[in-house]
Amino acid sequence: MATTDRRGFLKRCAALTLAAVGRGALGATESAAARPEFRTSDPRWQAAYEAALRVLAGNVRTLPQFPGPVLIEGAQYHGIWMECGPHESLVYRKFRPDVARHSHRIFFASQRPDGQFPAAIRATGAGFGQIQMVVPIAATARELAEATRDEELLRAAYDACARWDAWLTRYRDRRGTGLVEGFCTYDTGNDNSPRWAGIPNRCPDGDARKCPPLPSLPRLCPDLSATTYGARMALAAMARDLGLRSECDQWTERAAALRSRILSQLYSSADAAFFDRDAQDRFVRIRSEIITRVCGEHVPGPALFDDLWRRQIGNAQAFWPAYPLPSIAVDDPHFVRPIPHNSWGGASQALTALRASRWLDHYGRSAEFSTLMDAWCAAIQRDGTFRQQIDPWTGVFTPGDNPAYSPCALVMVDFTWRLAGIVEQPDALQWNVRPGHPAARAASFRLPLDRGGAAELIYDETGARMRLAGAALARIEGGAARVVTDGAGRIQSLVGIAHSEERVSVRLPGGGSGSVRLGPNEVIPARELFRAQGG
Repeated sequence: MATTDRRGFLKRCAALTLAAVGRGALGATESAAARPEFRTSDPRWQAAYEAALRVLAGNVRTLPQFPGPVLIEGAQYHGIWMECGPHESLVYRKFRPDVARHSHRIFFASQRPDGQFPAAIRATGAGFGQIQMVVPIAATARELAEATRDEELLRAAYDACARWDAWLTRYRDRRGTGLVEGFCTYDTGNDNSPRWAGIPNRCPDGDARKCPPLPSLPRLCPDLSATTYGARMALAAMARDLGLRSECDQWTERAAALRSRILSQLYSSADAAFFDRDAQDRFVRIRSEIITRVCGEHVPGPALFDDLWRRQIGNAQAFWPAYPLPSIAVDDPHFVRPIPHNSWGGASQALTALRASRWLDHYGRSAEFSTLMDAWCAAIQRDGTFRQQIDPWTGVFTPGDNPAYSPCALVMVDFTWRLAGIVEQPDALQWNVRPGHPAARAASFRLPLDRGGAAELIYDETGARMRLAGAALARIEGGAARVVTDGAGRIQSLVGIAHSEERVSVRLPGGGSGSVRLGPNEVIPARELFRAQGG
């Protein structure tokens, strides 16, 4: 890569490294490769968490197509799928950064000369009979490269994902709309869904370039189009990191045009839902978790999302029953009852739950995200086998599903940290403090940071202490709150993550303090927290 191309990315890497060294964060006894540590006195929570880690370790495999180990889907799925494998490995990366890298590189290595990525890679071979994409591999690769300061991965991802976009443009826009078309059920990974009733699972001859000769095909798909929009936004960010300014502008413009088409052509304001359009230009009016996938790429603006939330996503009669989020709205006549094995016809899927972190916080629904996380963790702890899907009313896992499913295990691990621990973001740390929560009972969280050093959250009977690189940051007492700090540990804001108003107190090592009443999803800047006390 030319020096000018590397400048933007390397500048960001250098800033992260210098910040870590400047704080003395990399001690002689500390390894940047150390794994997260969690301990709680709640035996049920601890047992489920440790069992989840064992499932994930057991699903790390080396496939014949690539020399490095990857995270497979597990259960009955003996391979890695593009719709979910790269994202799952990104969630797992703090435990196995090598696995996260390999789980992306295996797709780049298996890419065809024309730019097509395999939909899945198993020990028996790679499959090209559908496109099967949900979370953009461009987005997860870019996030991984930024977090690990991996210039080689960034360059490889940029080249490979740009070629994939060209393939989609060439073969999945037959109708010339600028949207992405679905040809078969497995294109969206919605196995056994009424959304695709009567449509073949795969494309003819196992070739995703070929559309089955049916009058309703090809369809214009909101989720496939949203995935491509998210990929183009990631490609724009990668181009910026690589110093490719004109290419950054081009990707940004193409992404904006696609987003506009999704909103104008695939959204029904009468239904507050996104739908496929068939070849006769008719909506396929089945309310499915398409909505959440479009939100996952942040396609709706705030006003539209609020309407979606009120009428669909947050509606207990639609997508927010006791165990969110069902794959078909529970009040939709197409909901499949009784719930069968491997069904995107109504069951709440672990994959959908795992993807919720990509959009619920973004749209300011952190308190409701807590509800979802608590529900799923409770269901997992009752069952203990880590299977694919649950009944949205009862939380019972579907009988007959195989155990040791990676997405379910990741839900248990990731949600533990998001409920009562620490989450590292590129420019911030989230400290999710929940005194009294089962995961927080005499608990300790220790998270090694990408920027060096470690963040620690240590609970006692009345609250929790926050520590960064061995130094005390603050003590939190009272109710639940997310404390957001910058990378140096300076408090930026408090976010309401409980279901009701909470009284939260913050004390700093130097004597400053603040106390506020914090409502659900309310954001209070640090200056308001400490203003009354003159801090």
